[in-house]
Amino acid sequence: MNQASVEDILEVISELEEDSTVPKNVKSKLNQISQILQSDDETEIKVDKAMQEMDELGNDNNMQAYTRAQIWSIVSLLESL
Repeated sequence: MNQASVEDILEVISELEEDSTVPKNVKSKLNQISQILQSDDETEIKVDKAMQEMDELGNDNNMQAYTRAQIWSIVSLLESL
């Protein structure tokens, strides 16, 4: 499998942010994660911070199973960086 890039992950996050079924609090957290990934920090630091935020999101009981699956998909992409 090809390694994901930060740009690929940002694209997936953007698609999730535009999904009308995603709760506002989840969209807000996704926006924060996008900002982390676009920061000037080293890749390892950005990924670690983003993974922590994604982990919190994955444990949110207020979202649909489909959205949760997408969140874990993003986590998998982050892990491949």
